[in-house]
Amino acid sequence: MTTGPIKRLFAAGTLAAALTLTLTPQAAHAASVPAPPAPDAASVSAARDVVAAPDTLDTLARFFARDGALAAPNAAPRIDGDVVAVYMLSPEFVAARPGAAVPIARREFLAGTAVAADGRRASVWTADTAQGPQVVNIAEGDDEARYVATGARLAPGGVVFREPQINAWYVQAGDRVSPLNADAEHAIGAGGTTVAAYQRRVHRAYADKLPGSGYDAKGLAGGFGPTDPGAVRSGSGDDPFGMAPTAFAAAGLLGVAGLGGVVVRVRRRRS
Repeated sequence: MTTGPIKRLFAAGTLAAALTLTLTPQAAHAASVPAPPAPDAASVSAARDVVAAPDTLDTLARFFARDGALAAPNAAPRIDGDVVAVYMLSPEFVAARPGAAVPIARREFLAGTAVAADGRRASVWTADTAQGPQVVNIAEGDDEARYVATGARLAPGGVVFREPQINAWYVQAGDRVSPLNADAEHAIGAGGTTVAAYQRRVHRAYADKLPGSGYDAKGLAGGFGPTDPGAVRSGSGDDPFGMAPTAFAAAGLLGVAGLGGVVVRVRRRRS
């Protein structure tokens, strides 16, 4: 008489156990991926001051005038909004060392957005130096602020980061990594993927190119070298983990393009 209910109860318990076994590894992995540290308020304020400083605005005027679209005195650049923290795919995450609980991305710089009188926009990167925060790069467009805002709408509280090797932007929230542009969709699909699956993909793609690898030993992973100070990047490349702006200053690359010690980066493709 009680066989049916007992069987149903046993089946329900088996299903619950199966679901637990299925979900636990993902939940555990999500919990093992800590969030990268956010910049403190003082750092954000100092970066904002540097981005909005008169010398920076003068440099921006020359930046917007460099292609002849308008004269520098007519550029009238202004800073739009606050600076944002910009995170890049972490080499420690790519290494995928057993038992290592590391963030998916690391903070590389803070960026503000400048707008010229004709509506063109540029991203102004700042980095900490021995002299305090300084502008180290100006890039066409507003990718940094735009994707940070897009990621915040899609996954509030998530970590927006860039995989610079393919110019892919993502947001990671919990165990999910979601694409924010077409390059990211091409890499992981429109529906996104799990943190574990994303780690497997980037490990396959880049683990042999990390600092200390044979790729690095050949001098192929060190960012802009001292022999090419006029290099212009297009948003992707063969330089997986040498992209930090502090490397620009360390390599003695300031003074590019007559813009007062600022490296200029031109983006040739958008998505």
